[in-house]
Amino acid sequence: MQTRSSIIIAALMASAALSQPAFAQTAAVATQTLATATTPLNMRSGPGPEYPVIGAIPTNGQATVLGCIEGSQWCQVTYNGAQGWAYSQYMQSAGIRSLPPVTYAAPPSTTGTAIVRPTYSGDFIAPVATTAPLQIAPPPSTVQTYIVQNPRPQVYLNGEVVEGAGLPPDVALTPVPDSEYQYAYVNGVPVLVEPSSRRVRYIYR
Repeated sequence: MQTRSSIIIAALMASAALSQPAFAQTAAVATQTLATATTPLNMRSGPGPEYPVIGAIPTNGQATVLGCIEGSQWCQVTYNGAQGWAYSQYMQSAGIRSLPPVTYAAPPSTTGTAIVRPTYSGDFIAPVATTAPLQIAPPPSTVQTYIVQNPRPQVYLNGEVVEGAGLPPDVALTPVPDSEYQYAYVNGVPVLVEPSSRRVRYIYR
């Protein structure tokens, strides 16, 4: 026959067990932080420019950062219900580097072709610092049609391609007929480039 003290102890232990999932959930939430995109920013399926773009965070959009790969600028994020990876150089948050690091395990290939880490041709030239976001009118649809129908050799640069970033001199640019712009395929996406400054003016995601 149980004594009153043993019944009380059992009740306390059951109460503690029930409270553990709630504590674990609170702890998980505490290891996330919000970050604001300083420019339209790609979300990719993995931590690198070799992975496909699966969405974008708009300028001033707030994404939840789950953690970053140790020694890397690539961070796991969620935005608008989607989860992916974004380059933290273009996100503002005081708490990103205080998060526990995360790792990435590539899912099994469904196509039989593994993603190969590219050889980088150089670095982006950082966008010019400005308090106002880059504003350009969307190019005519004929420009996009031409660029898509006439792909160029893929070039990979360290970091992430964003509007306003400059391309190094050794990245070849191709003229767009009847347009002031030229284009290239950089980090998996076609980009429209201003020839005089070599700055990316539009990204086709």
